Amino acid sequence: MSNTADRMAAAYFDAIEVLCGVTPKGWYAERGTARAAVTHAAIAGLNVAYDTTPEPDLGALDAMATEVGRQAPHWSIMARGEAGDEVADLAARHGLVERSDLPLLACTADDIVFRSGAAQRTSVRRVGAAENDLYTRTLTESFEAPDGAFGSLMDGGVLDADSITGYLAEDSGRPAGTGLGMRTASVIGVFNIAVVPAARGRGLGRTITETVLLDGIAAGADAAYLQSSAMGRPLYESMGFRLVENWTVFQAR
Repeated sequence: MSNTADRMAAAYFDAIEVLCGVTPKGWYAERGTARAAVTHAAIAGLNVAYDTTPEPDLGALDAMATEVGRQAPHWSIMARGEAGDEVADLAARHGLVERSDLPLLACTADDIVFRSGAAQRTSVRRVGAAENDLYTRTLTESFEAPDGAFGSLMDGGVLDADSITGYLAEDSGRPAGTGLGMRTASVIGVFNIAVVPAARGRGLGRTITETVLLDGIAAGADAAYLQSSAMGRPLYESMGFRLVENWTVFQAR
């Protein structure tokens, strides 16, 4: 694996630990190189057992999976790289038989392509903990998730944490999209980029992403990473992001 992949993976795993430490119902544990992260949101990717290395400790990962599955009805197992049969069998024993790819994309600060102008970025503003309800409602609508799916994920002091910055995009004065930046180890992680259905196709997703990146670089980040859906990947690649590692996720059907 490349040094870039290792660095971006480490920053991402640090971000997970930070999030679990500040979200109200968060729980986090370690065993060897395996980890368990639980937010109690009703989204499988937000309650996860994983190993920080491309060659997981299966015994430790199994123990972490047992704990996550005990705590969260919706959960997943995540593996760096192309998961082998042993990891797939472990996941199946826990009832997680749906397999999908999760691309990890990264970019140095110097290689990011910025296209949104300052005027466009005025539609995106930072939000703190006082607006967590508005942020969560907009996040839910933008991802077209069921009401309550994100639970208390963004509650408490999450949006006021030193390493976390929340963003809200507005269109004609109405909430139109979200973003989240998480700064760890001089790297900015880009999360929660989503736009409400009525405001899509106007470049808001790019504008939010650029705002997260600019603020992260201003705070000292020299690189950035994100995990992308198939739909969002062309946008991020047009901004200079490139695949550094393809991860595998297992969840229940």
